[in-house]
Amino acid sequence: MGRVVIDVMPKPEILDPQGKAVVGALPRLGFDAFTGVRQGKRFELEVAGEVTPEVLAQARAAAETLLSNPVIEDVVSVRDAGAGEVASA
Repeated sequence: MGRVVIDVMPKPEILDPQGKAVVGALPRLGFDAFTGVRQGKRFELEVAGEVTPEVLAQARAAAETLLSNPVIEDVVSVRDAGAGEVASA
């Protein structure tokens, strides 16, 4: 059984209130090295067989039409969790 991992992030021009809350809390908890945080989403899709280029293409299409809101989010990666391979944009 294979697994495809998809990462979705807010577009750079979109405000990220959750990221702002996290970046404000980090110094209070002793983490001073970070100056910015953007919070996104991660999806893991299980595949019955092998993760092929065709499966990655289907996963990207699903990410762009169902798993993300293309108005405010970008699909930043679609990859085979076992191989770390990233599908082209």
